Amino acid sequence: MYSEEELLPISALQHLLFCERRAALVCLEGLWEENVFTAEGSVLHEQTHQAVVESRGDIRIAHGLWLRSLRLGLSGRADVVEFCRLDDARCGSGVCLPGLPGCWQPFPVEYKRGRTRSEASFEVQLCAQALCLEEMLRTDVPSGALYYGKTRRRLEIPFDAAIRRQTEDAASRLHRLVSAGATPQARFQPKCRSCSLNTVCLPKAMSQSVAGYLEHMVTGRTDR
Repeated sequence: MYSEEELLPISALQHLLFCERRAALVCLEGLWEENVFTAEGSVLHEQTHQAVVESRGDIRIAHGLWLRSLRLGLSGRADVVEFCRLDDARCGSGVCLPGLPGCWQPFPVEYKRGRTRSEASFEVQLCAQALCLEEMLRTDVPSGALYYGKTRRRLEIPFDAAIRRQTEDAASRLHRLVSAGATPQARFQPKCRSCSLNTVCLPKAMSQSVAGYLEHMVTGRTDR
């Protein structure tokens, strides 16, 4: 069990699975840069968090709900948690909501920009929200969904044993990375081009030799 002071952001799991150096730059060095992709995502999240609670039939929708797990050492804010009313046969597996009759099943929804696609880092981030809800509400959260802004479609994610293990492992890795206090060395990969931290990480420059870096800066050559 972690203390309140040791909690790390749920969102850092996405950075970790994309790149450990990126996670360290954010969590250890406090660095962040926006690009068009992250800016669009920020706007989408801000719009989602503006509402607080709304009702749609047998669904109660909570926006911007704060979550935490002392077991995983994580905390963060969910974009949306839908509470779906359960029928009498399944009522024992849900939770009670203040002032409302019946039992309700939590269903986290994480908003992402772009087009619908399977992305392990997104799914782990969503599963971490579910694990927080399970710990806080002492109930099961069997699935959730990723909502993609470009297509306006949901991708439902079942939280099976495999993704739960992957999420728990990622949380442990994140805490080990932060506890070590050292930012991993840069290693240039094609995905670096789309990273908003490219200009502060400098993966090409940091991945080559000092001689190669100086030659590139002086002559513009990139053959080393």
